[in-house]
Amino acid sequence: KTIKSVILSKEVRYTVYLPADYETSNRYYPVVYLLHGYTDDNTGWLQFGEINRYADKAIADGTIPPMIIVMPNGDSSWYINSYDNKEKYEDFFIKEFMPSIEKNYHIKAEKRYRGIAGLSMGGFGTLNYALKYPDLFAAAAPLSAAVFDDNALVTMADDIWERTFGQLFGRGLKGNERLNEAWYKNSALKIVETKSAEELKKVRYWIDCGDDDFLTKGNCLLHI
Repeated sequence: KTIKSVILSKEVRYTVYLPADYETSNRYYPVVYLLHGYTDDNTGWLQFGEINRYADKAIADGTIPPMIIVMPNGDSSWYINSYDNKEKYEDFFIKEFMPSIEKNYHIKAEKRYRGIAGLSMGGFGTLNYALKYPDLFAAAAPLSAAVFDDNALVTMADDIWERTFGQLFGRGLKGNERLNEAWYKNSALKIVETKSAEELKKVRYWIDCGDDDFLTKGNCLLHI
């Protein structure tokens, strides 16, 4: 499916999982926004994660309640607004995408019935949204989230910086220049440092990352 975005001036594709009784019941459902990883798209969780099969089984088992799972295409936006505001994905997601989805599907549109999760780049987006908009989400599950400490950014090879982060935080930046306002505004470690424990407790977090994952250091620091 697609949604026409005024903020991004384009159509954005998304995939939606509906529980088996969606067409026949009168109920309204909780929703989970599920974000894909870098270089993937809105079909990733279906294609490689078989999310429909796992959700069907978990609902049938009674492990989870019937719910709607929404998977937007995030391209390589990292789900945030770029430093130059050329791509405002975060604005699109919060101001256009969520309200439109929750109007068009039988969704209980309130915090306690809304969750967010994502893998890698999607974990980065998950953390950003849950930390910045704690009044919107009851729970967040960043999975192998792309959490980088400042040192990882400073020492990142120039070609990787340009390819991955240049369009988001500034092109041609070297070393410490990368630790700019745009980065700190979107760095989970920095955001966590600057928020009170009280505020951080507004959302329940489930942080998951494998020991051998190259992202494990950032996730350990986040946990600490």
